[in-house]
Amino acid sequence: MDMVRDALGEEAIIVATREEKGANGKTQVQLTAAIEKDTASDIAQGDASESWLYEDDSDEAQVVEFLTDNLLGHGVPEDILDQVISYASVMDHTEPRLALLSTIENLFKFANLPTAPEKKPLIMVGPPGAGKTLAVAKVAARSVMSGLNVSVITTDTQRAGGQEQLEAFTNLMETELHLAATPQNLKTLLDSPEILDSDQIIIDTAGANPFDSDHIKQLARFISAGTIEPILVMPTGYDAGEAGDIARIFASLGAKKLLSTRIDVARRLGSLLSAAHYGNMTLTDIGTSAKVAGGLSPLDAKRLTQLLMPRANMAAAQKVKEAEKASMDKSQIKDSQRRTTSPIMEGKSDDSLAVPEFIKSITQATG
Repeated sequence: MDMVRDALGEEAIIVATREEKGANGKTQVQLTAAIEKDTASDIAQGDASESWLYEDDSDEAQVVEFLTDNLLGHGVPEDILDQVISYASVMDHTEPRLALLSTIENLFKFANLPTAPEKKPLIMVGPPGAGKTLAVAKVAARSVMSGLNVSVITTDTQRAGGQEQLEAFTNLMETELHLAATPQNLKTLLDSPEILDSDQIIIDTAGANPFDSDHIKQLARFISAGTIEPILVMPTGYDAGEAGDIARIFASLGAKKLLSTRIDVARRLGSLLSAAHYGNMTLTDIGTSAKVAGGLSPLDAKRLTQLLMPRANMAAAQKVKEAEKASMDKSQIKDSQRRTTSPIMEGKSDDSLAVPEFIKSITQATG
């Protein structure tokens, strides 16, 4: 041991010993020694260096709780909610809207429909009653008001009033409405000089039942009539699971962008997130009113955050939390008052707390 301490110092300790046969056949002892450190000091230093592990994370927990309650209120599916909360949990935000904004920027894609000349035709597709015809009119009106030469085509020639509704809008825009009853008619129109000279080409379609294979096949034929970009038009407020299923089916036809209609009359936006997620779609413009002129608004992460978490809702939630906290504080004060005014604390007698006589007699007998 003296040799070990001479070599390593007074703090050295022998950890293990082992006997071995030496080259000369004699038994030798091999020692394993180490220097013992001040473990208490190390622990204190470790605690100081890792103090961030134990810091109060109540703000982050409140953010996660608020986001969870908010998105559940919108009917957001569980797996999307899990992703949102996972992102929000690793971000150092103590303000719910900032946490949601950062999360949306990471999880969803945004790209508005073109307002400049674009030779690739846009074809609006979606389930019946989604608002495709009005969406076509809104997109065309916005482009016409920007000074573009717009061609509008409809393949919805069977539905009663479908053609007449769109024609009423195009007449106001002083734009001719072209009819294409079959995929071949559409192909011929797209190759015509009049349409080729347009700055933008926008095509309306009949509502297609996504769960009817005949409807989907017919729509696929129209989409294949040229180099056309399908845009899924879907009303906000659908059941979130249903919206996800519908988006997946139209995505198989090549739809990569989602235009959400009727967002002004919806208060639960889970279907919008569900369609974008399950259809792997880019979120584009939103229908914000029934008006044709100015009825479309661009959508980005900031705007979606505002829609999902209006300031009025946040203020109301904050008031509820403050009321709950105040109620808890009052309850704690009352409990404290009851404890400080109890008969035992004040030394007063109380029959309910008196020791029964038979217990006293047992205690005296055994004492």
